[in-house]
Parts: sequence; structure tokens; C-alpha cells
Amino acid sequence: MQITSEDVKKLREKTGVGMMDCKKALQECGGDFDKAVEFLRKKGMDVANKRQGRTASQGLVTSYIHMGGKIGVLVEVNCESDFVAKSESFVNFAKDIAMHIAAAAPEWVSSEDVPANVLDKEKEILREQALKSGKPEKIVDKIVEGKLSKFYEERCLLDQPFVKDKDKKIKQLLDEMMGKTGEKCVIRRFARYQLGEEI
Repeated sequence: MQITSEDVKKLREKTGVGMMDCKKALQECGGDFDKAVEFLRKKGMDVANKRQGRTASQGLVTSYIHMGGKIGVLVEVNCESDFVAKSESFVNFAKDIAMHIAAAAPEWVSSEDVPANVLDKEKEILREQALKSGKPEKIVDKIVEGKLSKFYEERCLLDQPFVKDKDKKIKQLLDEMMGKTGEKCVIRRFARYQLGEEI
């Protein structure tokens, strides 16, 4: 099967992955574009998993101001090298994350960051709701677990569907960024301000 440079270029534009990796993916998948995209995504996630033990101490703090100064976000996104931190794709990724935070208003980065007392209270409320609706005791815990994943999706950044592409969660975007850069990347923390919020 002949892989043209046009095919490789198209795949690179879609995935942001290097030319050689794109060519290899197309060869592996017999020239099937969609399979090659999937192949690269899986490879990116494998790379992401291998990088978990490494230290991400470089990166940047970026901001996003929305609605004529009514909402503002500061977010810190880390990577392993200054070279990656200054790359266009990393800078754009950080800006997208800041814009997403402004729009989706998460409260925590990940489900691990939810304070135990908040989680306990939420479980208690969900349990009570399930019991009041007449659900049998033995399936209540399953119902609570299912509703907790919805709670995480609404309030934890990594579990939220990306506002620009609802088919992808922020965690997926982060894994793809690690696949593209070959480095461990972390969304460390954020602050979101809304005008008059606590008045």
C-alpha cells in the first residue's frame, strides 16, 4: 500500500503527532486514516501511562478573561522541559484549559481532590434519594456509584467533557498532549473568579 506525503500531512494536522509516527501509523493500519488516528491515540495514552512517575516541574501559568472582564481564570499546567512549555501546542493546550474552566466552572482538578467531607455528604444525599424513590437496598450502592461519576463529571476538571469537543474529556486531552510532547504533563491547579460571586 502506497502512503503518500499528503496522507501523512493530513494525519499530522489531525493529531499533532510527528511525521514519522504518522507515516508508521498509516503503514500499520494499511492506509486506513481513521484506524491510524485511533492507533496514535492509543499509543499516546500508553506513552502517558509510562510517564506518570516522572517529574513535571516546568510549564506555565496562563490566564483567560471572559465576558468583558466578568469571569477570569488562572491555571498552572506543568511539563518536564522548558522547550515543551514554550511550544505552540502546549501553550494552546493551556489556553484551552483556562477557557474551559471559565465556561464549565469545575471546583477541583480531579476526583482525588474532592474533600472527604464533601464526598461523604454527597454519598449520603444520593443514598437518601435512592431509598426515598423506593429502590431496593441491595442496589442502592450501585446507584450511588453511578450518580457519583456524574457528580465528578460536573465538578472535577479532568472528568468534564471539553467545551469545544463534548466527545472528549479533559483527561483525554491531557493524555493526547503527553503523547504529542513525549513528556509528562499535569494540570496542577487553577483559580476561577466570577464578578460578584460571593456578594
